[in-house]
Amino acid sequence: MPSYSVAQIRRAEQLARASGRALMPLAGRAAAEFIAARFPPDHTLLALAGPGNNGGDALEAATRLLALGYAVRVLLPSGPAGLPPDAALAWAGWHGAGGETRTTLMPCDVPDIVIDGLFGIGLNRTLDADWQALVDTVNGWNVPVLALDVPSGIDADTGAALGRPIQAHWTLSFIAETAGLSRPGPGQMAAGERHVDTLGVILSPAA
Repeated sequence: MPSYSVAQIRRAEQLARASGRALMPLAGRAAAEFIAARFPPDHTLLALAGPGNNGGDALEAATRLLALGYAVRVLLPSGPAGLPPDAALAWAGWHGAGGETRTTLMPCDVPDIVIDGLFGIGLNRTLDADWQALVDTVNGWNVPVLALDVPSGIDADTGAALGRPIQAHWTLSFIAETAGLSRPGPGQMAAGERHVDTLGVILSPAA
């Protein structure tokens, strides 16, 4: 499949938003449908929501899965106060649906499935100690993980590991796959089975 740089995907996002398209609800729906196609509602889910729009995608997915009857919890380590506007709307939808949110993990939080929405394609620094501890805990559970866009802890452009990344069973990239997942290396190793949902945004190879 073709791959693109972070800058190319960001530009496609900007053009879609400028045309009035709301991509985050589409991404959340795609992630929820991905889970629902593979697991019945008797499974428990933990959605990891980071401080940016990747966290908003996870919140949208969590809200949809909750409506489908799944037992879903959200871990939002940074809290909702600093979320960007689209992710804040996703948080409001989750909160309004009666969703349960925590800022720290509890011993009872081990789920059947994890949605990784901690960091998306914009991460360009090494995970700090707190985020790394969270990723290490999730990896230690050895449960299926769906990463949104890229596994958290991977540089989306280069595929380099920015610490010890989430080890995903599947990665669902939105709009297009990033260059960092297209070549052998830590990105591919962390991504597991790779899937793309274009959200209706079509990029040409020369975009």
